[in-house]
Amino acid sequence: MYLSRIATPDDVKVLDRCELPLLCSEIREAIIASSAAVGGHVGPNLGSIELTVALHRVFNSPHDKIIFDVSHQTYAHKALTGRARAYLDPAHYNEVSGFSNPTESEHDLFAMGHTSTSIGLALGMACARDLAHDTYDVVAIIGDGSLSCGLAFEGLDNAADYTGGLIIIVNDNEQSIAENHGGLYRNLAELRASRGTAPNNLFRALGLDYRYVGEGNDVLALVDALEKLRSCDHPVVVHVHTRKGMGFAPAERDPEGWHHVGPFDRETGQKLSSRTASAGPDYAELTAAALISRMQDDENVIAITAATPYIMGFTPQRRAQAGRQFVDVGIAEEYAVTFAAALARAGAKPVLGIYGTFLQRAYDQLWHDVCLNGTPATILVFGASVFGTTDQTHLGYFDISMLGNMPGLRYLAPTGPEEYLAMLAWSLDQRDCPVAIRVPVALPYPAAALPTDAAFDAPAYQTVRTGSHIAILALGDFFVLGEQLAAAIEQRAGIVPTLVNPRFVTELDKPYLTELAQTHDLIITLEDGVLEGGWGEKIARYLSPLGTHVRCHGVHIGFPDRYVPQELLAENGMTVDAMAEDALRLLGTIE
Repeated sequence: MYLSRIATPDDVKVLDRCELPLLCSEIREAIIASSAAVGGHVGPNLGSIELTVALHRVFNSPHDKIIFDVSHQTYAHKALTGRARAYLDPAHYNEVSGFSNPTESEHDLFAMGHTSTSIGLALGMACARDLAHDTYDVVAIIGDGSLSCGLAFEGLDNAADYTGGLIIIVNDNEQSIAENHGGLYRNLAELRASRGTAPNNLFRALGLDYRYVGEGNDVLALVDALEKLRSCDHPVVVHVHTRKGMGFAPAERDPEGWHHVGPFDRETGQKLSSRTASAGPDYAELTAAALISRMQDDENVIAITAATPYIMGFTPQRRAQAGRQFVDVGIAEEYAVTFAAALARAGAKPVLGIYGTFLQRAYDQLWHDVCLNGTPATILVFGASVFGTTDQTHLGYFDISMLGNMPGLRYLAPTGPEEYLAMLAWSLDQRDCPVAIRVPVALPYPAAALPTDAAFDAPAYQTVRTGSHIAILALGDFFVLGEQLAAAIEQRAGIVPTLVNPRFVTELDKPYLTELAQTHDLIITLEDGVLEGGWGEKIARYLSPLGTHVRCHGVHIGFPDRYVPQELLAENGMTVDAMAEDALRLLGTIE
């Protein structure tokens, strides 16, 4: 084997040219085998193996700076930079992150999980190199899908005004997560069809030098092309045409479905379901079914995604069914929010589905275009939970602290599917304010029969069970945890706590809270998010002048990486036993 003998990129350089395709084959097999066991970004990584081998054959990392965009193409890079056993040995499959991570290797320059940053980062490093009078090469790799983000254009625009050496590799596999959208992709298609000779060339129009490599999965062709660019003294774009999912037939046939997957059978390509009989509802399916139904009755309803249609359940078939009532803006979260704001102002009923971690990228547009203008758009926030994505690059549970102080925004937190669908229906019918809904992660249903209330015109908390001494306010999908805590306190001390479903994140039901403070000795808040700047602190701040004892439970701010959710909660004192003991100690029933 070649791969098992490679400890650094220098080992790639000593191979004979004829051995490079064999190395690529071994890396491809290792990625398929490891991904079959633990899941991963299969399609984009398989398509960029030859490009990565060529990069490490030609350039001298870490002296030369190789910067990958979004990290969906870094598996081969990791395997060639001392981490091969993470793809070769099942005992070590989970040793490395799926994303670029400087704590793992000096060859990873940035922790990278969000898209379209590589050109700006590379340009910054190139400018710093020039200031230091150094001479290393700087190479940025960006996928064609990432070009749809404004940040990528800003990088290209500034690179065209730069006078030093910079290499920008556009890895064009004709695909974002789903299909690409936007006018620039027509030009990329022209360039592919003409093998880079079309007179209409968006890169040259910006003033950038341009090269085309049509054989993007031919490692020797790539080596030859890149060799000519070593020590380049000006910015140049290398447009490389690759195939997403290359070498694995299921991924080549369905590049969207194989962008990122869980475990699968490597022989058949059959995906192995991780859902069990006790798993919660599929909110993607619920969302798509609800929106398709509304679209049929109301042509003003329009669903929007920023390159992640699957989180809303919009398969290619449903996208076709929705027609012009479904819009994928590409990897352009800022534009998606502004687009939704204008749609709402003009009388349409936009519903933007977006991951909590990517919503951070559109903070200014949420503040200025949506909230300042009071546009009645609906924003569905997915994956916002400690039980969501656990990579430090994709943490999504900062949403409450981020959205909780947006003026005029009504942020709702349903406990389960019935309440979620009621909130979505209400939001589509109202025209008074922007609404965000924190889509629950698929946790178990609440045990209690929650009151039916489809009106969310003003903050109104729900008393699910009336008790005494202790009141537990359990927000959203942590209502189940509130039920468990109430049961534990009753079992330990014979005290029946009042159990509350708050429903509203951004606004307080102040009369209800005042009455609760007058009738209870201790109020406990539970939220599936960060403690600092979160929802519980709003409750504590309001009740503090009343002399009420409030205990807030959440996760402290930080960047935990690939954590186990229950372990993270335990580290933050959020096990049922720990919280019950804490409550009874504060109440004075135990020492």
